[in-house]
Amino acid sequence: MKELKHINKYFYTYRYRILLGVCITIAAKIFALFTPNLVGNSVNIISNFINKNISYEQYKTQLTLSLTYLIGAAIIAGIFTFLMRQTIIAVSRHIEFDLKNEIYNQYQKLSLSFYKKNRTGDLMNRISEDVGKVRMYTGPAIMYSLNMITLFIVTLIYMFSKAPTLALYTILPLPILSITIYFLSKIIHKRSTIVQAYLSKLSSFTQETFSGISTIKAYGIETPTNIEFEKLSKKSREKQIELTKVQALFFPMMILLIGASNLIVIYIGGHQYIDGTIKEIGTIAEFIIYVNMLTWPVAILGWVTSMIQQAEASQKRINEFLKEVPEITNLNAKQTPIHGAICFKNVTFTYPDTGIKALKGISFSIEKGQSLAVIGKTGSGKSTILELISRLYDIEKGSLLIDNTPIHTLNLTNLRHAIGYVPQDAFLFSDTIKNNIKFGLINATDNAIIDAAKQAAVHDNIVNFRNNYNTMLGERGLTLSGGQKQRISIARAIIKNPKLLLLDDCLSAVDTETEEQILNNLNEISQHRTTIIVSHRISAAKNVDKIIVLDDGKIVQSGTHNSLITEDGYYKQLYLKQLTEKES
Repeated sequence: MKELKHINKYFYTYRYRILLGVCITIAAKIFALFTPNLVGNSVNIISNFINKNISYEQYKTQLTLSLTYLIGAAIIAGIFTFLMRQTIIAVSRHIEFDLKNEIYNQYQKLSLSFYKKNRTGDLMNRISEDVGKVRMYTGPAIMYSLNMITLFIVTLIYMFSKAPTLALYTILPLPILSITIYFLSKIIHKRSTIVQAYLSKLSSFTQETFSGISTIKAYGIETPTNIEFEKLSKKSREKQIELTKVQALFFPMMILLIGASNLIVIYIGGHQYIDGTIKEIGTIAEFIIYVNMLTWPVAILGWVTSMIQQAEASQKRINEFLKEVPEITNLNAKQTPIHGAICFKNVTFTYPDTGIKALKGISFSIEKGQSLAVIGKTGSGKSTILELISRLYDIEKGSLLIDNTPIHTLNLTNLRHAIGYVPQDAFLFSDTIKNNIKFGLINATDNAIIDAAKQAAVHDNIVNFRNNYNTMLGERGLTLSGGQKQRISIARAIIKNPKLLLLDDCLSAVDTETEEQILNNLNEISQHRTTIIVSHRISAAKNVDKIIVLDDGKIVQSGTHNSLITEDGYYKQLYLKQLTEKES
């Protein structure tokens, strides 16, 4: 139960509602326990009439009154039971809502390295399937446990007050039940953990398959993928069946023990009535009803135990991520306005998840409002520079200054709000084109959206769609071409009107004519903001204020376009190669 201690804070938050639920539960069970007493009383009335101890008129009056009380008690007990469910189950939904928000907020705080180590399907499974298991603990498990405990206490008090010896014999099977539950619970806990782990694997595999469905179809590997999915499904099914086999032992055990208790009541009670220890025959009928009233709470004891075990296994998986400490944290709660000057001083960085040394002691600086192009081969560290400026990672050695201030001392929210970042792999949401552009500025007007689309040279494409800017996109923008996705991603960054505009090879999928149009627009847009362009194309770098060339994480060349094309090196080679390709 130690893993479930995390939920205690939510129980405290909703303590008054839970307390009300407890009171309603007690009231419901008290009124429910009027039934056996009234039934026993009715049997005694009938017995007295048969034995001619009372007249017919007395018999009719007493039995009518007893039945009226019986119906009234049942109705009141039913009302309280309804209120009990409304109170406690509602609390479980509130806790589910709060826990999902807590997990979601934690997911947003965690660094990129965390997402590179963990699969999306597993993350989804923990915030949905695992939280669902925990909700069953905070709602039904708590409700039925309260129900069971209250019923047991009140029932045993009634039973011992009526016939202590008979009550003692009746509860003899209960210790056997407790021992059985203890051992079965340990097995259930172990197998529940395994089941949840396989569910995560299945979710991850399914999510990756659907995300990469175009690749699977293109390579014609549907059959091998189906076979792999079937293997994983069968393994998951086996683990589920192993868990179910143990859970299935509970109910037969309950029925056996309850049946034994009924036999004890009839046998012992009958002897006690014959020898005069029990004065009224109605007491035996009353005890049989008591025992059968205990049947349901005893029967669900196994189910409740199973729910708690599964909830603990799920909460343990949730806690693993909740305890994860974000590598990137906001160390400054004060507002820190960003102007745009950037300075790298002997910066070294190694990716923590792969161990790849991306940057090796690089140094450069650009002033506010200047533009910089970063050129280099694949894997030379170009994108890493943008990720460090966005503080998606923290530098390993050296210093990175924004406006002459160490980047880690800036308010992280202010820093990222000041950045318009267009990643290499343009990501679009399954939403309208308008909302995808508005993602950069939530309260943007329609005119601002259209202007941003025009500057990104994608407006003409959008207006040709059937629903224009209200066109719904498929997952990750599947319905658009690569160039269209990149340009909408650029529009999203432009509409933000950022102090820092970071473009990571975001024109690779557009044709030369469109690239030229976008670059001309960007030259105007970047007049008063710091702009960094990562590219493989010389055309994207020729008009910037400064160019650096990276090779294996080091700066091997720096200067302007005019100076670098006269200097032997990678930049001149790339320029001549692309010039030849353009002429041909």
